Amino acid sequence: MEATAADVGTVRAFNRFYTGVIGVLGEGLVRSPYSLTEARVIFELAQRDDAEVLALRRALGLDPGYLSRMLTRFENDGLVVRERAPGDARRQVARLTDRGREVHAMLDERSSAEIRALLDGLAGDDRRRLLGAMRTVQGILGDRARADGAVLRPLAPGDLGWVVERNGALYADECGWDRTYEALVARVVADYVENHDPERESAWIAEAGGERAGAVFCVRREDDVAQLRLLHVEPGARGLGVGAALVGECVRFATEAGYREIMLWTTALQRPAHRIYERAGFVLEEEEPPVARFGDVVHGQVWRKKL
Repeated sequence: MEATAADVGTVRAFNRFYTGVIGVLGEGLVRSPYSLTEARVIFELAQRDDAEVLALRRALGLDPGYLSRMLTRFENDGLVVRERAPGDARRQVARLTDRGREVHAMLDERSSAEIRALLDGLAGDDRRRLLGAMRTVQGILGDRARADGAVLRPLAPGDLGWVVERNGALYADECGWDRTYEALVARVVADYVENHDPERESAWIAEAGGERAGAVFCVRREDDVAQLRLLHVEPGARGLGVGAALVGECVRFATEAGYREIMLWTTALQRPAHRIYERAGFVLEEEEPPVARFGDVVHGQVWRKKL
């Protein structure tokens, strides 16, 4: 569906509003003599020992002349050194000096302080809603492409029903489980929706070739323990790294959310998943005695990973 003029106006209004919130309309970023673009260049250079100038320009989408003048100013201020790349005089590399890294540390500290002050001024529920909305925007507009062409995205309308349906169908076909398992999945999904804490819980859909290829949920188990739930990969997408990407994203989120450990429950039947968990650093810590569940005899397992 094509975006309307009202849709475009909404995005532009948000851009103007948020630009004002982060203070980039002032004379300098975070009360410094550097503009937003100059600070972005400094931040980018601080991420590596040196950077090829052409790659830097492409990464930030800057005009060659503008970047050259900026780097000249940084050189004059003692922040940057430019030189020809070893083995290829056609390429130029730039790196921060010790003084440049001091400026980066100052910008980084002030930026963090301003963001912390903004968040500290919000009530707990408002802060969680804001951070959840920011993660949603980043997930939708910044889908991370995988080497196999798969991408991970946040939940969209219709995804929850699909998760329940596909789990029920796949486990019936591959494990012979009855509909009580599908009912369990439905309860897990409903609980996620009804009690969702966007600051500490999230879920992702993997897509490959424009089709849904798998899913995973990260939920709160205890205050310092996250739980990975409902991992599944469609049969046609197995062997492409989709499961590893979903597990990796779940671990990354749990770490950033402040959990100290992540755990999961699975069964002895899910051997392909075991290999994914092992590669992600999970350790099998508990094997439960066999019990009658889902119309089968299930050997449960608990896997854990320190964060």
